[in-house]
Amino acid sequence: MADTSDFRNGLIIKFKNDLYSIVEFQHVKPGKGGAFVRSTLRNMKTGRVLENTFRAGEKIETVRVERRKYQYLYSDGDSLVCMDNETFEQIHIPKERISDGVTFLKENEEVEILFNGSEIISVEIPIFINLLVKQTEPGFKGDTATGASKPAKLETGVQINVPLFINEGDIIRVDTRTGEYSERVKS
Repeated sequence: MADTSDFRNGLIIKFKNDLYSIVEFQHVKPGKGGAFVRSTLRNMKTGRVLENTFRAGEKIETVRVERRKYQYLYSDGDSLVCMDNETFEQIHIPKERISDGVTFLKENEEVEILFNGSEIISVEIPIFINLLVKQTEPGFKGDTATGASKPAKLETGVQINVPLFINEGDIIRVDTRTGEYSERVKS
């Protein structure tokens, strides 16, 4: 057991019979009345975010999680097969346990899995992934209109919008949180 003075970003707590990660918090001491902690919590299973206020010193149950690095091997129907980097043990993870960024995940990419005992709490994929542009319309010299974009199909099969100067065969960095083009990677 802990209390609100132990809050820190990333701490995982049990709240309303579910696991939540503290996204941010703020201790507030009004001129009148008792102090409290305003917090933003993210549900570890659904990803939904909620705001909550705790009284200062209120007891909370923290959850000890273990982070382990795994290598994504391949997709198998509705699950991903990943291998523990230390024990080489393979596990199947349901795709719904992973963020929408899973469409950008390519084979042999490293992921971090959070465990509560043997239960998988969440799977964290890299924020930025470098991907090869497989198909797009050709760019033309001088095509640098500000903000203009065109569709491009990437090596994982997903399609995103990229700037006009990107060509087939280019490697680009994609933000897996937003699914947007970040930059072209020098080869």
